[in-house]
Amino acid sequence: MEVDDGTSRVGNKRHFTGGAMGARIGQVCRYWQEGRCLKGVACQWQHPALPGTSGRFAVGGTKRPSNANDEVSGQSNGTSITNSFSSGSGGRGRWGGKPRSKKVAGRNYQDGKQRNRVCMFWLRGECNRGSQCSFLHSQSTASDIEMVTKLSGHELAIRGIALPAGSSLLYTGGQDKTIRVWDCDSGQCSSVVPMGGDVGALLSEGGWLFVGLPDEVKTWNMQTSAQQSLIGPKGQVHALAISNDLLIAGSQDGNILAWKFNPSSNAFEPAASLMGHTGAVITLQAAGGRLYSGSMDKSIRVWDLSNGQCLQTIYGHSNVVMSLLCWEQFLLSCSLDGFIKVWQATASGSLEVAFTFPEDSDVGDNLDGALALCGSIDANGKPVLMCSYNDNTVRLFDLPTFSDRGVLFSKEEVRALQVGPGGLMFSGDSGGDINVWCWSQASSPSQKQ
Repeated sequence: MEVDDGTSRVGNKRHFTGGAMGARIGQVCRYWQEGRCLKGVACQWQHPALPGTSGRFAVGGTKRPSNANDEVSGQSNGTSITNSFSSGSGGRGRWGGKPRSKKVAGRNYQDGKQRNRVCMFWLRGECNRGSQCSFLHSQSTASDIEMVTKLSGHELAIRGIALPAGSSLLYTGGQDKTIRVWDCDSGQCSSVVPMGGDVGALLSEGGWLFVGLPDEVKTWNMQTSAQQSLIGPKGQVHALAISNDLLIAGSQDGNILAWKFNPSSNAFEPAASLMGHTGAVITLQAAGGRLYSGSMDKSIRVWDLSNGQCLQTIYGHSNVVMSLLCWEQFLLSCSLDGFIKVWQATASGSLEVAFTFPEDSDVGDNLDGALALCGSIDANGKPVLMCSYNDNTVRLFDLPTFSDRGVLFSKEEVRALQVGPGGLMFSGDSGGDINVWCWSQASSPSQKQ
């Protein structure tokens, strides 16, 4: 069993056979599967070759904000976000108008000292220093965000959080091979569903729950309880997306598979296979008839879902592309290289970098890896970007300025982020806990644009 420390450390068990590096064992390295193992030949787990390479939060009935329903294009819609992004490689515009302190992904460098760090002993309930402690005794540095509750029960890392629209149930899945169903009125786990394999992705849409597993995708009609197992993916399914009547899955072998729902048979049938990535597909976003995929091969691919053609391949990151987010007509991406990039369509329709955060080119070696992106709307109706890092933090940024809105702390790194109605936010960490957060003054549905 691997221990998730945000880098590449392995082991509750180490098998040494006399050599300094020890013997490789039969299990595939989970960090290598996710593009996160930095140990190379020194890793004691297998790195096989890839094909083609060498109560407290009632939510029922409230409309959720939408983050990924608009087409990424070059057309302005008149919003403040739209008018503030600048096109061009590394463009500045309003993004770089004044000097910034070197605040870098979970670290604040000032006089050579780290500040605003949470006490990890306090997070575990073990700090005895009280007011004499040099570190924060707080779940957050954001003054307008409150931690509502913690949901505990999963034994391993959370990889998916789903909150069906209009439902009072929350679904979470993880590497303990279970789906947990939570009653949002009581905050209690109402049932545990064994899945038989690691849950790599979780998505709810239109009364369906979709679960990404090794070598398959399970579908579950939450009204009729009808289930279907979709065979075709090779290896772990890390990402799921929906576009109209298409269900799309990205798998470990680098392929993207799509199924189309057939109302007459009430089942999903194979529709397309999109091939091109040479590494595992880690993240998917669908918007405006296009699919955006991020991969372990460090690239982002843009697909036309009408014909399955790859329109563009982008190499803008120097490490695994971990998460994508469509917001307005922009595509945001984050990577283990520590950078967040904002992409905008040119007149020809191809994507180019509009902004890179952080802007300083000399901080690359000091960056913590960025893991997941999610968009929220604050109590004043302003867009806020949430990004988790492998230093066990979730950082919040105002858009479009990327000014710091505060930090949410966790005992382990956060790989699953989700927003809910009424200003709710959910973060699932590698220890199996789900933290529920809320803006202090929740915005009304009319403010969520």
